Amino acid sequence: MFEGFTQSTVSTGEAEIFVRHGGEGPPVLLLHGHPRTSATWHRVAPLLVARGFTVVCPDLRGYGRSRGPAPSPDHSAHSKRAVAGDLARLMRELGHPRFRLAGHDRGVAVALRLTLDHPEAVARVAFLDGIPLTAHLDRVDARFATQWWHWFFFAQPDTPERVITADPDRWYRGDPARMGVENHAEFRAATRDPEVVRAMLEDYRAGLTVDARDERADKAAGRRVRCPVLALWSLRDDLEELHGDPVRIWREWADDVRGHGIDSGHHVAEEAPDTLAADLAAFFAG
Repeated sequence: MFEGFTQSTVSTGEAEIFVRHGGEGPPVLLLHGHPRTSATWHRVAPLLVARGFTVVCPDLRGYGRSRGPAPSPDHSAHSKRAVAGDLARLMRELGHPRFRLAGHDRGVAVALRLTLDHPEAVARVAFLDGIPLTAHLDRVDARFATQWWHWFFFAQPDTPERVITADPDRWYRGDPARMGVENHAEFRAATRDPEVVRAMLEDYRAGLTVDARDERADKAAGRRVRCPVLALWSLRDDLEELHGDPVRIWREWADDVRGHGIDSGHHVAEEAPDTLAADLAAFFAG
């Protein structure tokens, strides 16, 4: 994977962030979701490099090979604000004070926070198969709670750790044929690590507490995404089915939004890399 890319670990003060980066041209930061690592981009990143971009793929704080502080009682140590701060510093350390940005799944919430907290750094942002955390929570009904029950299970203290680490391979299933053998091996190593599992759960606990409060404070203060936004979602997943048109939802948060669905399951970077890379390259070149 990632032939021609450099691997390094960058200290951000609170965290040690593992990152892959390569290519030449305008910088693009790609953020993975749960329970993946930066390896999820292994098919997309080379395609973007071939289209003339520098591509940066980190493991988020606590995921994969990145490490952060111990969990805090209020979950702020794994808040999207803390993770966004990691990434802003990472990009400065790599020489990219301004960049294009894409986040998938939990990476969507990080990308939104990064764009709101560091607007001078983000030139364009793509949100992949996700909407703001509070947009989900404000639409909770029995169907959402049934299909996305893991959000609320992960928020419970201690029990999820015991359940998941008892048999992580059964809990976090993945197909090496679909994911790619090396990507799958990296995902499997991460999900077998109790420290990583704890950090991933803290991501969800922060989402329902400190992150939701931060988003609501933004909304009350009238803070919006000022750069151009691309919303893409998987047509073989349930985001649009549950919440309606994601473009309409993102227009509650941003001034310039366009988007469409992609014929893929949820893990679009692994399942439809050519389509995704073409859509991102066209948007980022705009």
